[in-house]
Amino acid sequence: MQPHRLSEIWIYPIKSLGGIRLRSSRVLGKGLAFDRRWMLIDETNTFMSQRVNAELALFKLQPSLIGFTISFQEKAIDLSYHHDYLPTEIKAKVWDDEVVVHEVSEEHSRWFSEQVGVTCRLVVFPEEHERKVDPRYASQNEQVSLADGYPLLMIGQASLDDLNSKLQEPVLMNRFRPNLVFTGGVPFEEDTWSNFNIGRNQFKGVKPCARCVLITVNQENGEKGKEPLATLSLYRKRDNKIYFGQNVLPIDHYEIHEGDEITIQPSV
Repeated sequence: MQPHRLSEIWIYPIKSLGGIRLRSSRVLGKGLAFDRRWMLIDETNTFMSQRVNAELALFKLQPSLIGFTISFQEKAIDLSYHHDYLPTEIKAKVWDDEVVVHEVSEEHSRWFSEQVGVTCRLVVFPEEHERKVDPRYASQNEQVSLADGYPLLMIGQASLDDLNSKLQEPVLMNRFRPNLVFTGGVPFEEDTWSNFNIGRNQFKGVKPCARCVLITVNQENGEKGKEPLATLSLYRKRDNKIYFGQNVLPIDHYEIHEGDEITIQPSV
């Protein structure tokens, strides 16, 4: 059988905006370096998401020498990975969590407000600020960035291929916003992985990822539909939730690279 290999690495620096594909990445306690360390918040200090604001899909990110460029249609703005931010602390909401963030700058907030058409602010979640993984699934008091709940999301290419074989119009992997994509193996086998290695890094699979209407947003044009959620509900539903992908905790904090072999440890 073909060995399991890491085929794609993705970060989404600003929560619910476009992703950046990398050839390699440093693994940190909260997830991949620079993944979901920023987000947009509304006037109630609640995070903004494609679940409500599907047009956020139209913000595309490209790497630059010191950070990344955010573009929306014909307009663009730059952000350094190591930028300054305003000193005032803001208590913002990410689902049931309250996190302490800082506004990046009035200029960035004004730019995003103009593009989205509503008042919002771009905020950063400094690395030293705490946000704990759900204690029901944490093993060492792990931390998470501004991702929905876990540091990493992993999906097998075979799982997407299986789904696309059931759809009239295939969808791209970016609908599901994984950090790690792998080739080899059989559809949905990532659901069963408990302990595995990518290169020299050990990881722990904690629970399959429950999906929502966000996966019905076409990441190319920001339009919503019914698929692939409708089809997934026919064969990937249990306990009134629809699952696709595996939530993952990092154990080691070294670099990973596209092409790294994945070794699955036997269950004890």
